[in-house]
Amino acid sequence: MIIKRRKSKSVKIGNIYIGDSHPVAIQSMVKVKASSVKGAIKQIRLLEDAGCEIVRLALKDKQDAGAVKEIKKNVKVPLVADIHFDYRLALEAIDNGIDKIRLNPGNISKNDEIREVAKACKSAGIPIRVGVNSGSVERTTHLVDAMVKSALDYIKILEKFKFYDIVISLKASGILETVEAYRKIAKICDYPLHLGVTATGLPFSGAIKSGVALGSLLLEGIGDTIRVSLTDKPEEEIKAAKAILESLKLRSFGPEIISCPTCGRCEVNLTKIVKELETKLSANNHSLSKRPVKVAVMGCIVNGPGEARQADVGIAFGKNSGLVFRNGKAGKKAGARDCVGILLKEVERLNA
Repeated sequence: MIIKRRKSKSVKIGNIYIGDSHPVAIQSMVKVKASSVKGAIKQIRLLEDAGCEIVRLALKDKQDAGAVKEIKKNVKVPLVADIHFDYRLALEAIDNGIDKIRLNPGNISKNDEIREVAKACKSAGIPIRVGVNSGSVERTTHLVDAMVKSALDYIKILEKFKFYDIVISLKASGILETVEAYRKIAKICDYPLHLGVTATGLPFSGAIKSGVALGSLLLEGIGDTIRVSLTDKPEEEIKAAKAILESLKLRSFGPEIISCPTCGRCEVNLTKIVKELETKLSANNHSLSKRPVKVAVMGCIVNGPGEARQADVGIAFGKNSGLVFRNGKAGKKAGARDCVGILLKEVERLNA
């Protein structure tokens, strides 16, 4: 199966493009005040190292907006200003070099204020995200319809001011509402869509909720950037986002490990082996990501040899040792203690 991406306009954010045929980009958000400059820079650098491609900053006051200039000097990733209630913060962020503005139709709705932001963004050559959140819309109708209407009404205002460099998001805390809202807006316009489920909770349940919602939409070709919102360190959001995109073959960030869940037939400590392999592959991700590589680590003789044979590199264990496969061909045996090193060398050979 090949996912056919929804056709959308191309939008430039800093040094990257989204929409059209560009890769689905990964986004996250700084979880400290922007005015805590050192802390914000530290967090953004961790996000950059994790593979984040767009970072959003909450600008609550003039101190936050004023911090944008210094933060920009010290990071590489494009920055988005998250603006609520006070449109003047957007204007200051633009003056300080921000790469994109996010406006909430629920709390910045006066035409003259929207016009001022659109004019400044157009002059600076930066886009606006119309960021609708289920917690900020007026519920006079069905929630999904209210969210879609809020976005469309806002877009009409921007278009009236001859502004078309637009990205849209429609985030609810419920999976079904989120998916329905994005499906509806995707049929109506061709602006790029930033996907996310808001307030998903702690890492385990939050990653599952996001995986279900974002995965459903991405399978349909809907979505140009994604954020997995978790009540956790922001770099954990990047790990989850990467896993979603890799599982759908939309992006590749390094070798992919497949491993069996183990059962009574497994005679080695497969969990320990897989964790060690994952850690060492992650440490070498940049040097081992020239092309997608699938690594299979299987614990028994039932499905193990077949799975290992179908992977680029694999091992199928029997008792204490396993048979190593490379490009579908069986090679030498490897013990449980030294198998990780052997698998790493095989991956390196494939990327040579």
